[in-house]
Amino acid sequence: MENSRPNDTPLVTSIIHAASAELSPISNGGNGRQIMKLVINGNSHTQAHLGQVITHYLASLQPHRQRFLGYPTNEEFNYEALAPLLHLHLNNAGDPFHGSSFTLNSTSFEVSVLDWFAHLWDIQKSEYWGYVTTGGTEGNLHGLLLGREQFPDGILYASQDSHYSVFKIARMYRMQCIKVASLISGEIDCRDLKALLLANKHKPAIINLNIGTTMKGAVDDIDLVIKTLHETGFSRDRFYIHCDGALFGIMLPFLKSGGPKITFKKPIGSITISGHKFLGCPIPCGVVIARLNYINALSRDIGYIASRDATITGSRSGHAPIFLWYNLQKKGIMGIKNEVENCIRNARYLKDQLGDAGIGAMLNEFSNTVVFEKPLDDEFVSRWSLACNGNIAHVVVMQHVTIQMLDSFVAELVHNRSIWFQEDGIRKSLCIADEVGAVNCSCALHKANMDIQPNNYALQQIKQNM
Repeated sequence: MENSRPNDTPLVTSIIHAASAELSPISNGGNGRQIMKLVINGNSHTQAHLGQVITHYLASLQPHRQRFLGYPTNEEFNYEALAPLLHLHLNNAGDPFHGSSFTLNSTSFEVSVLDWFAHLWDIQKSEYWGYVTTGGTEGNLHGLLLGREQFPDGILYASQDSHYSVFKIARMYRMQCIKVASLISGEIDCRDLKALLLANKHKPAIINLNIGTTMKGAVDDIDLVIKTLHETGFSRDRFYIHCDGALFGIMLPFLKSGGPKITFKKPIGSITISGHKFLGCPIPCGVVIARLNYINALSRDIGYIASRDATITGSRSGHAPIFLWYNLQKKGIMGIKNEVENCIRNARYLKDQLGDAGIGAMLNEFSNTVVFEKPLDDEFVSRWSLACNGNIAHVVVMQHVTIQMLDSFVAELVHNRSIWFQEDGIRKSLCIADEVGAVNCSCALHKANMDIQPNNYALQQIKQNM
């Protein structure tokens, strides 16, 4: 062929001959993680061999699942009843409320899920629009785009504890973005926000609020932010509020003690959650709900799909809405409520256990995210799939995290700290007062008399889990 390169055929041949269908665990940079060496070659393989590969892969995941503590995904679910759907490609192209000419879709399930969340967040069916996304980042992409379309010259305000996607989105949309200070809790500092708003009164405000920050699980005070906007002269027609509720957006309404109210009865423009986090789903997904009157600025009629295009991605998974619908129906209101309360209760248990062991830890009210000093060994961090930032790490207590798992984690951490911090007979603990406050820090300066010796119970737990 005229456009082919002379080396095309030898290159392909060499790849085929050099390729191996073998699976072997290999070390990745000595950080304790094991990855599987998978090579696709030019030959087809039997179903039995492919099944062996997947079986091997599943087995390699089990140890990670048993110690998966650092990230907010619920690993406790069962969707076996939905397995027949994997024989179909389901695509929810276009507007879920308008349908499309792509008839292999699940928009009826999608709308049902959207109605459920609209009811949860107090907005009438005739007043909202939304869709099932690929996750929280796409929800942020959509919500902040609505804000920018309302106020093309607006300034985006986001706290320094906001999810990294928010600042990426500002770059993508070329929005002026001002980072607002955070309190020790991780909550947005409204005093700093007030000063920044006063300094930029000439431009509308687009506010990103966190309904559970990524690292500390802090919930921004919506009422205080709205009050701050009004006090600085921003009327309702000069601000837009997007709520990033990736994990806590669905949890807060079900708290027994009652937490901050997340509702469209307040002047917010959009809310997003991640479906694979609290609810649990084998594929990343999410939900975004916005006021219907904001959507027209984004919408375009597309003849090719006989629908309206108002989403970020266009084509969307038709399976994700069914997973979410199935989960919501299976759990019911009481099931979700019980899971929320259990996660919160177990998080408080973990915080108490760390405190009893002399390890500084912080837990925000209404949160299931326990923050503590970062372990000094990368292998330990990897073993427990911990998320770290600077001198701190956290455990997000989800449905699959049992008391036994937490006991094992604390016991192992206590034992390892006795080794890490031993240097010439002196034990040294990281100072995390700047990150979590002096009252939650166990360093020598702030907790000079705290006993950090591993107890017999801890050592017993280590032996049981070896």
